[in-house]
Amino acid sequence: MTAVLLDPGPLPGGPAADVELGPRLLREGTAPELLRIFTPAPTAAFSRRDTLRPGYAAAVEAVRAAGFTPVVRPQGGSLALYHRGSVVVDHVCRTPGASLGTVERFRRFAALHVAVLTGLGADARIGAVPGEYCPGEYSVNLGGTVKVVGSAQRVTRDGWLFSSVFQVTGGQALRAPLTAAYAALGYDFDPATVGAVEGGLTVGALTAALTDAYSMLRA
Repeated sequence: MTAVLLDPGPLPGGPAADVELGPRLLREGTAPELLRIFTPAPTAAFSRRDTLRPGYAAAVEAVRAAGFTPVVRPQGGSLALYHRGSVVVDHVCRTPGASLGTVERFRRFAALHVAVLTGLGADARIGAVPGEYCPGEYSVNLGGTVKVVGSAQRVTRDGWLFSSVFQVTGGQALRAPLTAAYAALGYDFDPATVGAVEGGLTVGALTAALTDAYSMLRA
């Protein structure tokens, strides 16, 4: 089934509501497939694992001081920042046996994201850059140097939520708060791996390209 596009626009609850909407649709939604592509307010998305680190409180203060609202997301990984220069994709699909395709979904969507960015002129590649924030085997990088897309997923017995963050512009604004927060959390981190696609690409152009790509996708 072709994905149903869903974008409710800015939510009254701000970043916390943005983070909660995808999991809520996974828990409570009835449509077979839903897609939300949106540009977020400045958000510092911590994982539950981050909250258990001794330096969590200091990391929260570091990102808050830089203008990012701290939230805790239910998906795994570690702290990721995003802002008005980012695009977030929340893709919810209801399907039996969702837990069986976890790795294949990472592969499939990483390939889709690379294809979209390549089509827009970026040197996008699949794979983690050593020292990147929220590291993942299926991160998407630019030229093997900076991370520009990170993904995470949440799986239930009858469906999945696949969330991805694209850094389009303003990568420099992410570097200092990530550096301070990762130091507080005690994670290995190389600030040079933080960046965005830039090169004249706009949030609007990427949103349009992603909308086209997902509209032709079958889950």
